[in-house]
Amino acid sequence: MSHAPSDAPAAPGPRLTSAQVWATVARQPFVVVGMVNRRGEGRSVGVSPAVEGDDLWFAAAATDWKVAHLRHQPEVSATVPVRRGGLLALVAPIPPATITFRATAQLLTPDDAPDAVRRRLLRGVTEPDGERGGVVLVRLTPHGDFVTYGIGVSLRVMADTERARGRVPVARG
Repeated sequence: MSHAPSDAPAAPGPRLTSAQVWATVARQPFVVVGMVNRRGEGRSVGVSPAVEGDDLWFAAAATDWKVAHLRHQPEVSATVPVRRGGLLALVAPIPPATITFRATAQLLTPDDAPDAVRRRLLRGVTEPDGERGGVVLVRLTPHGDFVTYGIGVSLRVMADTERARGRVPVARG
């Protein structure tokens, strides 16, 4: 079924604050980080994050390919899938909502990270893995805007891409 063009203004997206988006990001167990290698090829990796202040953190072995890519090019994109639908998602094809942002990565030693980040990301790690090298913590500092889809709207509204999309500055102030 096609819809005839309308002169009416597009329905506004959700009214979100950066604090609401940060709170949603902080509750998620998984983030996809997109980066570029030395040959200019895009790569992505899933990580388990920790949020502290206005930064998102993850741990990696110092010898991991993602660490080499971040040393070469610290500008990344991140996409946070947000599961929606509860029990309904078991029987209906409900896509996840998403939060996407640009960020600058900084590689730090565990000693340079806040205590809460170390506790969250290094839980159960007692000593460095000799084969994989030492651990580094990656701090992603978002900039620009959070671009959202399906955050702060009902499942029914998610079907309307104009109304389901949002944009909010990453800065909380």
